[in-house]
Amino acid sequence: MSGHHQTLALLLFSAFVAVTLAITTWVSRNRHGSAEEFYAGGRLFSPMENGFALSGDYMSAASFLGVTGLIALYGYDGLLYAVGFLVAWLVVLFLVAELVRNCGRFTLADVVAARMGERPVRIAAGTSSVVVSVLYLVAQMVGAGSLVSLLLGGTSGAARNWTVIGVGALMVIYVSMGGMRATTWIQIVKAVLLIGGAITLTVLVLVRFHGDIDELLRTAARRSGHGTAFLAPGLKYGGDWTARFDFMSLGLALVLGTAGLPHILSRFYTVPTARAARRSVLWSIGLIGGFYLMTIVLGFGAAAVVGPEAVRGSNAAGNTAVPLLALDLGGGAASTGGTVLFAIVAAIAFATILAVVAGVTLASSAAVAHDLYASLRRRHAKPRGEVAVARGASVGIGVIAIALSLLARDLNVAFLVGLAFAVAASANLPVLLYSLFWRSFTTRGAVWAVYGGLVPALLLVLLSPVVSGSPESLFPGVDFQYFPLQNPGLVSIPLGFVAGWLGTVTSAEPPDEAKHAELEVRALTGAGAV
Repeated sequence: MSGHHQTLALLLFSAFVAVTLAITTWVSRNRHGSAEEFYAGGRLFSPMENGFALSGDYMSAASFLGVTGLIALYGYDGLLYAVGFLVAWLVVLFLVAELVRNCGRFTLADVVAARMGERPVRIAAGTSSVVVSVLYLVAQMVGAGSLVSLLLGGTSGAARNWTVIGVGALMVIYVSMGGMRATTWIQIVKAVLLIGGAITLTVLVLVRFHGDIDELLRTAARRSGHGTAFLAPGLKYGGDWTARFDFMSLGLALVLGTAGLPHILSRFYTVPTARAARRSVLWSIGLIGGFYLMTIVLGFGAAAVVGPEAVRGSNAAGNTAVPLLALDLGGGAASTGGTVLFAIVAAIAFATILAVVAGVTLASSAAVAHDLYASLRRRHAKPRGEVAVARGASVGIGVIAIALSLLARDLNVAFLVGLAFAVAASANLPVLLYSLFWRSFTTRGAVWAVYGGLVPALLLVLLSPVVSGSPESLFPGVDFQYFPLQNPGLVSIPLGFVAGWLGTVTSAEPPDEAKHAELEVRALTGAGAV
C-alpha cells in the first residue's frame, strides 16, 4: 500500500487510541476502586448503552474481517458463519440473560457456586473461562496482524508482530486502569463506528450494482471461478462426509457457544435488573442482526468487486477482504477516495479489535481474581485485593495471548473464534444449564461437566488438522492428526453434557433441594439478586 494509505490509516487509528485512552484516564479518576465498580461498572448502564456494548463485544474481528473474507472465498458456505453467530442470540435471550443476571454477581462461577460446593466449582469454571478467553483473544490479535500486514504491503513480519504486542499492551492498559466502565464506553464508541462503516460500504456496494442484488451475486459467482457452485452449499463443507460433519460441528458450536462466552455473560451484570438485561439483549439482537445482513453484502461484494484471487493473494485466509473492498469502492489505490475509505475501514477494524480484546481480557482477569485467586489463596479475599490481582492477571493473560497469536497468525479469524465457541459450548454451557434447570445436579456433576467438555475439546483440537498433518496447519512439518474434524464441537459438546450427568448420578453427595429452590426463585423473580 502507498504511503498515503499507511499515514492516514495510522493517523485515524491513533486518534481512536487517543480518545479511548482519554476515556480510560477519565474513568480511572472517577472510580472508587470497589470490586463492583471494576467488574460491573457499578451496574449503572442503561439497556440501550449495554445493548450497544454487547453488540460491540460480539461484533469482533471475526465478524468484520473473518466472515466477510470467508464469504468472499467460499460464497454460500462462508455465509453460514453469519447465520450461526446471529441465531446464537436467541439461545442467550430465552435461556440465559435474565437468569444469569439474577443468580450471579460478576462471573459464570457465581451462578454455579450458588448451590454447589464453592471451591471446586469456582476453580473449574474459572479455569474454563480463562481458556475460552485466551482462544478468543488469539483470534482478535491475528486480525490485527493481518491488517498491519496489508497496510505495510506484507513486507514486514516484524511490524506485524510488534502490532500484536502493541494491541496486547493497550488492552492491559484499558483493563487495569478503567475496568468495566471504561471498557463499556470503548465498546459503545466502537459499535457506532463499526455499524457506521458497514452501512457506508454496503451502500457503496449496492450503488455499484445499481441496487440489483441478482447482478451482484451473478458477478461474484462469475469472478469466483466456481460458477453457480459459489452460490450453493458445499464449496467448503460439502466435499465429503468429513467436511459435512465439520459443518455440523461448526454450526453447533456457533449456536450454543455464545451463551457460554465469559465476556458476554459478564455484560449482564452491568445493568441494574434482570429486565434491563433482557432489554439489552433485544437491543443487541437488532444491532447485530442488521450488521450480519450487511456482512453478507460485503462478502459477496468483495468477491464481485475485488475477486477471490486478489483477496487470497493479500491474505490466504481472506482476513483483508473488507479493506481491499473499501479501497476499490473509493476509486482504487491511486485515488484520494480509495485512500481515505481504506484508511477509515482499517482504523475501524483496529478499533474493533482493541475494544473486543479489552472486554475479553476483563472477563478473563475477573475469572482469575474472583474465582481462582479467591478460591486458592483465601476463603474470602478482600475485594480491593481481588481487584489488584485482576489487574495483574490482565498482564499475564495478555502475554499468553500475544505468544499464541504470533503462532496462529496465518489462520482465518472467524475459524479461530469458532474454536473458542466450541470450547465455551463444551465446558461452560452444560454446567450453566444444569445449574439453572436440573434439581438433582451436584458439585461433582458441575466439576465433571466443566472438565468433561473442556479437556476433550482442547485434546481434539490438538489432534485435529488445525495443528498438524496438512499444509495449512500450525505445524505443517509434523503429523499427529488423529481427529479428522477441524472443529471439535460435534463430539466435545455432548461429552460435556454426558459428563455432567454421569458425575451427578454417581455422586454420593445428595442434591441440595433447598438451595435449588432458593436459586429457582431468585432466577425467576430477582428476589435476593445483587
